[in-house]
Amino acid sequence: MQNMLFGKRAKRPEEAVENEGREGRVPPVKPESSLPGTMQGYSMPMDAVEIAVQVIGPEQVAEAEAILKKYKDGKAQLEQRIVENEKWFRMRHWDVIGHSKNPGDPEPKSGWLFNSIANKHADAMDNYPTVAVLPREEADRRDAESLSSILPTVFEQCEYEQVYDRLWWYKLKSGTGVTGVFWDSSKLNGLGNIDIRTVDLLNLFWEPGITDIQQSRHLFHVELRDQEEIQERYPQLKDKMSLSGAKTVTMAQYAHDDNLDTSDKCTVVDWYYKLKSPEGKTILHYCKFCAGQVLYASQNDPAYAESGFYDHGRYPFEFDTLFPMEDSPAGFGYVDVCKSPQIYIDKLDQALLKNTVVGARPRFWVKGDGSVNEKEYADISKDFVHFTGSGRPEESIFPVQVPMLNTVAVTMRGLKVDELKEVSGNRDFSQGGTAAGVTAASAIAALQEAGSKLSRDMIKASYRAHAQVGYLCIELIRQFYTEPRMFRIMGQKGGVEFVEFSGQQIAPKQTGDGFMEATRMPYFDIKVVAQKASPFSTVAQNERAKELYQLGFFRPDNADQSLMALEMMQFEGIDTLKQKIAQNGTLFQKMQQLTPLVLAMAQQLDALQGTQYTPQVAQILGMNMGAGMPMGGRPAQEVQTNSLGDTLNGARKTTAGEARKQAAQNGTPR
Repeated sequence: MQNMLFGKRAKRPEEAVENEGREGRVPPVKPESSLPGTMQGYSMPMDAVEIAVQVIGPEQVAEAEAILKKYKDGKAQLEQRIVENEKWFRMRHWDVIGHSKNPGDPEPKSGWLFNSIANKHADAMDNYPTVAVLPREEADRRDAESLSSILPTVFEQCEYEQVYDRLWWYKLKSGTGVTGVFWDSSKLNGLGNIDIRTVDLLNLFWEPGITDIQQSRHLFHVELRDQEEIQERYPQLKDKMSLSGAKTVTMAQYAHDDNLDTSDKCTVVDWYYKLKSPEGKTILHYCKFCAGQVLYASQNDPAYAESGFYDHGRYPFEFDTLFPMEDSPAGFGYVDVCKSPQIYIDKLDQALLKNTVVGARPRFWVKGDGSVNEKEYADISKDFVHFTGSGRPEESIFPVQVPMLNTVAVTMRGLKVDELKEVSGNRDFSQGGTAAGVTAASAIAALQEAGSKLSRDMIKASYRAHAQVGYLCIELIRQFYTEPRMFRIMGQKGGVEFVEFSGQQIAPKQTGDGFMEATRMPYFDIKVVAQKASPFSTVAQNERAKELYQLGFFRPDNADQSLMALEMMQFEGIDTLKQKIAQNGTLFQKMQQLTPLVLAMAQQLDALQGTQYTPQVAQILGMNMGAGMPMGGRPAQEVQTNSLGDTLNGARKTTAGEARKQAAQNGTPR
């Protein structure tokens, strides 16, 4: 729900620059739609002062290609596991565990593992996240409120819900989902905007043995692209690209249903690396190359040679790990955990089905010198079956006895199904099923809530990664939103509002008292909450609200006691509830202070005119006339629809009218 109205175009990182190497001048380059890549760290020592003059040319690219191949060799087992896990998810796991040597054996593919993954994905999408930006200083409160409204709009521009959906499928299958946060200068007609995408781990390469991707000395993103498309986009490659040198590395491939021909493809490498400035700041640089030729290098661009490609100095890739491993930034997923019971479920299914099929189809032993006519015996439409010779026909042909499968096999299959459910946390209550004897809605909701603790743990880990994505977006806004931009957002009351924001509002600012100057950078904290609450959590929350209402927590005269009880509780939305109860308690106290005055006025009117307004006013105020104190809740009798103000106004009019009538009778002018 965004509407970009105006703003000058920020400088494109891919624009033409003067290359000081042997390749001469690089012509203007169209903005790439592929993922940018960069290298972290240079393999040879490099002084930070040389940043402005260092040129990335064919020699540096050749060195980067050697490092890339080394990284790929260290990632071979992970790539094989990812490819196999995709087969398991698509229920093509007989290709992995091996087909039966007997071509007639059935190969069942039960979906227990798929069902577990699908339920975990549904839990994640039920708790789709949203961010709230919190200031660290009072001076940044207004900017934090603006960012809290703008970031959801930026996510919607990037179709982040679809990105989040694909991220979770990949994370559950392979153990790690990767989100890329980039600046795409081709968006919004060249104005540029943030681009958020999912990244395939098969296309990403890092230093083996690390646990944090930011610690890798280099980081590469490799993508297969059509050669003709690349040559049209980069004309300088037409005479230098050859089929033999077009592919830097051999990419791992999934098992495709269609015949995929990659003979006319080339590998485009995005290479990120980090350097240190003289002040000790980490500087991130980026180089894109293909077939040994530099397509763009931020270190060759005077606009980015000193500051780096992204000012935040981080790789624009955020890893969201399901089950972490100590020696890798990638983890393992539910396919790795649950494939063993799934194997034996299908193998036992194979044995059961084969035994059932063999037992359901009669087979016979036939003597080689038997005298029974086999064709007539097999044709059930024949009323008579001929045989020759002496003896009984049963001696020449008799049925094959198929032994019944042991019931232990059936029991073991059920135990393996239960094992898979327990290991994955995909119990019946998590899927909406109930056990015998449990019929109360509150009890079912409580069991569902308790059974989903594994999903809540996974979702919290994903929220941490989502917060980092939000931080990267804020830094890109700080760097590239050089001119004001207009956003259409949803206001606090549900209406449409327009907010103007510029990166200059959160850019570093010079501060000082005239004697000492300093630079102040606004920093923010991000809190991630569920935008779409889980139905199980919603039921539990509704039950809690009804219970609090029945206990009198919402009565204004119980505000102090309710707040004391809430201090010992913990649930979602408790801070808002405390605020509302405190406000009601304050209003109740003010009402208590004004009640004697209102009653005194009503009594004066009654005494002056002989009316009976005091009981009516007391009833509207909810007063207990016997005790003379407010009742706090609803009065015992139904309160009339007219308000206290209407009653008092009516009393004033009646009193004034009667006074004029009495004056007229006495002849006194009024």
